[in-house]
This record gives sequence, C-alpha cells and structure tokens, in this order.
Amino acid sequence: MPKGEGKLVAQNKKARHDFTIEETYEAGLVLQGTEIKSIRAGRVNLKDSFARIRNGEVYVFNMHISTYEQGNRYNHDPLRTRKLLLHRKQINKLIGDTKETGYSLVPLKLYIKNGVAKLLIGLGKGKKKFDKREDLKRKEANRSIQRELAQRQKGNY
Repeated sequence: MPKGEGKLVAQNKKARHDFTIEETYEAGLVLQGTEIKSIRAGRVNLKDSFARIRNGEVYVFNMHISTYEQGNRYNHDPLRTRKLLLHRKQINKLIGDTKETGYSLVPLKLYIKNGVAKLLIGLGKGKKKFDKREDLKRKEANRSIQRELAQRQKGNY
C-alpha cells in the first residue's frame, strides 16, 4: 500500500497551504489504550500540531485526541506529547534536514492502515505570503479553465 492509503481519520488541510511539502514519511504512533479507540471514532484534530526531534526521537505535539467517552479513570490527556515510530535512518535524515533554516516537520494525515494508526508527516518549508497568493491565483486559473472545458464539452453534445 502506498503512503497515505487506509481509512482516513483526520487531515491537516492548512498544512499544504502554509508549507511546501518536499518529502513525506509514514510513522507509527505510541498510543495509550483509550487513544486508539478515540482515533477509530474519528475524534482527532491535527490543526495546530507539529513534530520535533528530541534526543534522537521524533515526537508530535498539540495533536488533540479527545478522551474516550466509555473510558474511566484510565483515560488519557488529550494534548499529551506522543512519540513517533520511524526507522533510525529516517530519523537521522530528518535531523539533518531540519537543521537547515526554514524546514520543519508537519503532520499531514492520520489514518488507520491494517488496524494500526499511522501518521503521515511531511518535511516542509514555510511559505511566504506572496507564495500563498500565487498558489491561490494558480488554483483559481485552473478552476476557470476546467469550467470552460466542461462548458465546451456540454455544447458539443
């Protein structure tokens, strides 16, 4: 299965708007018991989350997984820091890449693949305001071209 396939649980749409994603990595998550149940229920928010490397390990911060409703005293903290599972070579490459200025690790998607929760993280460089405007102009131009083509096709029938 290629990266990003599986049952999509949450997606960070704002990340592709704010960053140019150069590489993506699929990482497993170290979770507590009630967290996976909340993830399967789709109660996750990736909006303000980010990833960092600490002591040779990759962690995701501010990923909000709501508490499980049927959980009792063993429920988890919704905003706790979670460790990501990556190969050592990938972590070493990420350490080198994030040392460059402007690069950061951004969570893109959370999905369930073969019964296991996976997080797709991207190595991205922050966009400037004019880059964002350029992207919006390009998208609008493509939409108008597609609209014109669709209208012309309808007219030919």
